[in-house]
Parts: sequence; C-alpha cells; structure tokens
Amino acid sequence: MTQPAPSHFADVDAARRAIALALPMIEPAMREPGVCGSGFLVIVVMDPALRPDQCVFEEAVLLEHCIGDRTRWDADYAGFARAKARLSWCSGLGSSEIQHARAHTLRQGDSLLWGSVCVDGIVVGVSGAEAWWDEAFATAVAANLRAIAKERHAAAVKAGRLSV
Repeated sequence: MTQPAPSHFADVDAARRAIALALPMIEPAMREPGVCGSGFLVIVVMDPALRPDQCVFEEAVLLEHCIGDRTRWDADYAGFARAKARLSWCSGLGSSEIQHARAHTLRQGDSLLWGSVCVDGIVVGVSGAEAWWDEAFATAVAANLRAIAKERHAAAVKAGRLSV
C-alpha cells in the first residue's frame, strides 16, 4: 500500500497547538474528583487526511499527549485512548454514538468505552476522565485543530500559495 500524503494544514505542530489551547480548560478540570479521579489523561489525535482504507492505524496517529506521571498510572490510559480513537477513525463517528445508538456495528475486539469524537473528519480519543469529560476534552481539541487548519489555509490563500 502506497503511503498517502498526510494533512497539509492539520500536522503535528497544529495538533500540539490544539492541545496546548485546550489544556487551560482540561488541567483544572482534571483536579475535580467528579471529572477525573485518576489525575491522568491521554489525548490521541489522528491525521484527518489519512483514512482506514489508505493506511494502518498506527501510521495515522498524528500525536499522543500524556498528562500525569506515566509511572504512576493505574490503567493503560494510552491503550484506552488509542482504542477509542481507532473506533472513531474506522467508523467516522464518535464512540458515544457507536456505544449508545449503533452497538450493532461493533466488532469483536472493538473498545466498549467511549470518549472519542469525529468532528468534520478530525478524530480525537481521550482517556483518563469520566467518559463524558473525555468526550468534552476530545471535542475541544478537535475544534481547535479544525480552527488552526482553517487559519493556516486562509493564510496560505492570502499569501498566494493556494488559489481559491
């Protein structure tokens, strides 16, 4: 399989920025016991230009960001976040929708957890908080990444590097 081109406007630097912009919301919320009892969180951002029919999952992972001392984890938060992201990446749907309204589409080995989103093709999986907070954090990161990509695209058009 020939490796397709990754996203031009939603690259690793854009994903880092998207997470950085969301952290001022995420980090204080994580200290609330009803949000995140563990104090650990993992965010997985997928490359929105790479689809399951073009490459394997691992090649499409754009960025994995961990919060909290990984040596103190009480669970495999990275594995959970990746499994949630994989489910949304393969289906094009948020994992909540799959778990609650489309359970008939689940395959053997799919995650039964939710906390990932697919916002306009941007997939983000989060694990460590309560599922509804994982979903909220994932949505914030995905929305930030979408805005950053739009900002970069507009700058390229303005600079004449792209035609409209």
